[in-house]
Amino acid sequence: MEIQALVSHSNLGIPRRTVIGFDPNRVSLLAAVMDKILRSTFGAFDVFINIAGGIRVNETAADLGIVAAMLSSLIDKEIDARTALFGEVGLAGEIRGVTQTESRIKEAFRMGFTRCIIPKTQGNFLPPQGVDIIRVAGIAGLEKALF
Repeated sequence: MEIQALVSHSNLGIPRRTVIGFDPNRVSLLAAVMDKILRSTFGAFDVFINIAGGIRVNETAADLGIVAAMLSSLIDKEIDARTALFGEVGLAGEIRGVTQTESRIKEAFRMGFTRCIIPKTQGNFLPPQGVDIIRVAGIAGLEKALF
């Protein structure tokens, strides 16, 4: 799935959070975690999230992709289109493991992704040849891994 984010300065007293295809409360939570850990200022920004293609995502494995998309828009840097991300983001900014890591990576590779950013806690496994695996422990290290 493709996650799109737009973060822009708000002209309102209470910034908007518009989310299509994902839990809006979860996006607000992720923005708050980013404020705390990355010292960002999402309280002054409108945040728009769209899961492309009309898909509805219900699993927390998409957290890392949502955070990456918001970070990308906030600092105005593009994420390489061959990068896949998955992991649950906790309240302290840690990135937690998710199920079926190897299957997710193999499917991402089959779809043309050559780099996967995954939780540091994921078990050891042999990724497909041609896939670069980057492990991150928390969102504090995400910007360096992405860009």
